[in-house]
Amino acid sequence: MIRVCTALHKRDRITRRSIGNLKLAMVAKKKSKSRREVSPAFNGRDLKVNGKGVPLRSQAEEALQCYFETLNGHKPAHLYDLVMREVEEPLFKVVMGHVQGNQSRAATILGINRGTLRKKLKEFGIHE
Repeated sequence: MIRVCTALHKRDRITRRSIGNLKLAMVAKKKSKSRREVSPAFNGRDLKVNGKGVPLRSQAEEALQCYFETLNGHKPAHLYDLVMREVEEPLFKVVMGHVQGNQSRAATILGINRGTLRKKLKEFGIHE
C-alpha cells in the first residue's frame, strides 16, 4: 500500500519500505530482553520519504512559511493558539488510534498524566 501523506509536498510519497521501517521502529520489544538489547524509542527523525529524512520540525516550518506567504498583507494574530489548535487535536486522535484506545499507553507516549489526557480527550470530543 502506498499512501500520499497530506502534510508532505504532493510529489513526496511514503513508500512501503518507509512504512515498514516505521512499523519496525515502533514494535515493542519482548519483556525477556535486557534493557541494553531494547532499541531506543522512535523519535520521528528516522522517517524516510523518497529516501530523504523528513522530520516533523521541517514540515511545521514549511507550513508556517506558507501561512505567512498567504497573509496577503494582513497582520498575523494569536499564532500560538492557532498552531496549538491545529496540531493538538490530530496528535491526540492519532496517538489514541495507535494505542487502540488505551489511555495509559497514550499518556505515556505523550508524556502527560492520564488525568490531563482525559481532560484533553473530553475537550476535543475524542471517544476511544
